Amino acid sequence: MRPATNLASLLATLAVLAFAGSAAAGAGMAGSGNQADPAQRLANGAVASAHPLATRAGREVLANGGNAFDAAVAVSAALAVVEPYSSGLGGGGFWLLHTRDGLDVMVDGREEAPSEASPTMYQNDAGEVIDGASINGPRAAGVPGEPAALAHIADEYGDLGLERTLAPAIRYAREGFEVGATYRRLAEFRRDVLRRHSRAAEIFLSHGEVPEAGAVLRQPALADTLERLAEKGRAGFYQGPVAAELARSTRAAGGLISREDLADYRVRERDPVTAEVAGHRIVSAAPPSSGGVALVQILRMLRAADYGDAEGVHRTHLLVEGMRRAYRDRAVHLGDTDFVDVPVARLISRPYNAGLAATIHPRRALPSDYLPGPPAARKQGRDTTHFSVIDGEGNRVAATLSINYPFGSGFVAGDTGVVLNDEMDDFVAKPGVPNAYGLVGGEANAIAPGKRPLSSMSPTFVTGPEVTLITGTPGGSRIITMVTRAVAGMIWDEGGTAALEHWVARPRYHHQYRPDAIQHEPDTFTEAERRALAERGHNFEAVGRRFGDMQAILWQRDDGELKVAADPRGEGKAVEVSEE
Repeated sequence: MRPATNLASLLATLAVLAFAGSAAAGAGMAGSGNQADPAQRLANGAVASAHPLATRAGREVLANGGNAFDAAVAVSAALAVVEPYSSGLGGGGFWLLHTRDGLDVMVDGREEAPSEASPTMYQNDAGEVIDGASINGPRAAGVPGEPAALAHIADEYGDLGLERTLAPAIRYAREGFEVGATYRRLAEFRRDVLRRHSRAAEIFLSHGEVPEAGAVLRQPALADTLERLAEKGRAGFYQGPVAAELARSTRAAGGLISREDLADYRVRERDPVTAEVAGHRIVSAAPPSSGGVALVQILRMLRAADYGDAEGVHRTHLLVEGMRRAYRDRAVHLGDTDFVDVPVARLISRPYNAGLAATIHPRRALPSDYLPGPPAARKQGRDTTHFSVIDGEGNRVAATLSINYPFGSGFVAGDTGVVLNDEMDDFVAKPGVPNAYGLVGGEANAIAPGKRPLSSMSPTFVTGPEVTLITGTPGGSRIITMVTRAVAGMIWDEGGTAALEHWVARPRYHHQYRPDAIQHEPDTFTEAERRALAERGHNFEAVGRRFGDMQAILWQRDDGELKVAADPRGEGKAVEVSEE
């Protein structure tokens, strides 16, 4: 035990030294780091999303003269209709934007805690967390942010306006779409919760059961709500009859969202997390997402640990150890920067992460118990959605959207057709107690009125010497590590001539500090690899299924060639869009 103890002491010392100093150069959350692309017009645009109908909506808007931001609005709204289990008008997300003039900005449409929320609202009189209280029903819902974000993007960055960009989604909601395998699997997973709420059961189930494959799902009430948003913009959702009905029905069923909460909601524009790693410029999500910070931390640790020279099991070992340390920092430091002081510049600095990398033993895993932080039990969850878009002028969007658990809270707000999120579960219901994704946290992510919960969503741009990557994925707590592996593949040239497809499709593994285990898809490791990693002290937890649904676009800037990839794990589609 002595070597591990010494290692932990070294880690603590390095952390203290790094945080005692000033913010390091070459790291930050900086709009000042914006970079314009070369004056090269692409022959085509491209759209990659988690559902073919959403991809079709984006393609339709691009083909009709819209820019990437118009397409992003169209894809977001279409996903709200055809993936009600992943995102929606009752949820939120982060839209990472890059304009042809070089502006990088993150549109924060994350949900907010209602004004009546409190730090102990999911605890009983004994101070114990009430099982399921932050996941099921309207009391689990934060104030939705997606409608405000769509209106903001359309007003500030789009060319076409909401009436045109929301048209495909309105059509899908009114005319319907065929239920597929993913819908049926997730509806089965949440069937009991959907049954508890009559409006949700009427819309998403058939006589209380999961619809058959190929059944047509129509959502006329949601179509009406989308039409009001298209006609009146932000006010069409956050004021007037939609807001009144959403607040009335939610509060009548025990929820906290009020008309005042809706009227007061505002989109935030935030500087993304930016960093240079091994000649590649990383632009990713800023708090209240932990994605960009953790992504840069892991990449900097890998760089300092000579990951590029490592091979086989040793490469896996280094990556897992980087994940472990970044997720420990996530649990301790990350939260909504409007409420807490998050030392982003220091967390992503080269010196701090070089110090963390120095604590990685080449042949031994460091038990998470030796990294001070909140305790945890084992729990898991899943869902979200992602899309990537680029237009012929180089404008681009990477967006990750969510209602948290499949079908969110399982509650549809009255006559609005809007299924509400259960993003309140992303707060810390009690410090040290894990949420539905097994993630732990401290006071930085405690519940407070108007506060936005910490997220793992990681929409990301990576610009290398010759190519630019636009990527992201759903996957709950595993989002960050999936994106990290794709970006590491780009930086360290993994995958050869079929690189993009390799980054998107290869078997996945994940470590999040607690539980102290490598979570992995089936057949990720050979028996020899498992044995070699176990000899280094790693534990394993087979997930029993594949996870994630990455959507990616790769732009070869010298000739304008685009490559697109939709994750074979899902039902998504990636296409190029000709401007002819």
